[in-house]
Amino acid sequence: MISSDVIRGYVDTMILYFLFDEPSYAYELSRRIRQRAQEKYALKETTLYSALSRLEQSGYVESYRDDSSGKRRTYYRINTSGREYYETKCREWALIQDIIERFIR
Repeated sequence: MISSDVIRGYVDTMILYFLFDEPSYAYELSRRIRQRAQEKYALKETTLYSALSRLEQSGYVESYRDDSSGKRRTYYRINTSGREYYETKCREWALIQDIIERFIR
């Protein structure tokens, strides 16, 4: 497993990646992140809810309740500002990756 310290600055990016195409709820986001990371990283529940709250307060995602599946869930969807933020974080990652690779043997 990877240290959460290493990934901390990119939790928002991982969440927005999955919201880019469709709304989702917290448990599903957690499962998909773990799956996409091939079980090498699991997002703690508290970290996930803090990130979703931060993204919502920052105006990058919107939440809504839905109980059409029989369970009442809070769904999150990305908005235009969130898409722009995601793109910025992707460019930032490319720059960071370029810098760090200069120090890896």
